[in-house]
Amino acid sequence: MTTNPSAFRLILTTAGTATQARDLARTLVTAKVAACVNVLPGMCSHYHWQGELQEEAEVLLLIKTTADNVDEVQRLLTEHHTYDLPEFLVVHIDDGEPRYLSWLAEQCSSGPAS
Repeated sequence: MTTNPSAFRLILTTAGTATQARDLARTLVTAKVAACVNVLPGMCSHYHWQGELQEEAEVLLLIKTTADNVDEVQRLLTEHHTYDLPEFLVVHIDDGEPRYLSWLAEQCSSGPAS
């Protein structure tokens, strides 16, 4: 298994409710395209949407995956997300604990869980 940090990504997205976030997290981890998804509730987002200032409660998802899985994570999020335009930001990893990176790679390489 590779422990080269450049092979890994952190993806950020948001959901409108904890239930929606949990469903997205389970979809990604079950499909083995994410090793881990942290669901962080209690966030308030301020943004413009369709010309109006919005203030909404949201849930942040931190998705840990490999560079090879980014496209599939985006496809699944687009398919399963309730938003018209879901946040999808990809952060490149510069460094990480080698054993954790090895575990991350293992979790993302086995294909869908049975």
